[in-house]
Amino acid sequence: MVKQALTFSQYLLKQAAAVRLLLLDVDGVLTDGGLYFGADGEQLKRFHTLDGHGIKMLQSAGVAVGIISGRDSAALRARMQALGVTHLALGVADKLAPANTMLAQLGLTWQQTAAMGDDWPDLPLLRHSAVAFAPVNSHAEVRAVAHHVTTATGGAGAVREVCDLLLQAHGKYAQYLGNTGLHT
Repeated sequence: MVKQALTFSQYLLKQAAAVRLLLLDVDGVLTDGGLYFGADGEQLKRFHTLDGHGIKMLQSAGVAVGIISGRDSAALRARMQALGVTHLALGVADKLAPANTMLAQLGLTWQQTAAMGDDWPDLPLLRHSAVAFAPVNSHAEVRAVAHHVTTATGGAGAVREVCDLLLQAHGKYAQYLGNTGLHT
């Protein structure tokens, strides 16, 4: 068995053990929060491969991933398709309504849900979720309600840290530690 370097508190791992769905915001969570526009007005987004690999492992471990974002873009849709994320609510102002729809579709409850956000529109999701996460560079009000604030910033491995925590909570982390077969 490979010795793992990354550890989390037993209390947090116990809270996360029931999680079957991870809801993620995009800008500031999966990206650095910057908005990039090309000369023709197209939106460009930068995603980190650490986050992508974490999402792939989490899905293969049986934890669904849902994306709920106030913005929509071709770049975001392409990245989610590449990662196999099919639960999408894009361009929405009220994030709670599509989250409830996803839960109903998956037959899950809020007690089986974790959420990660970085700004005020994400607060309803974080407050309803069994476990709430925030990147370290999130707004202060979001960090205040989070059960765990990541050491990594949004768009630079924060989502991977959450995926690793959830994999540990589900007893899958050590199994995946030596597996390099998933591509992001």
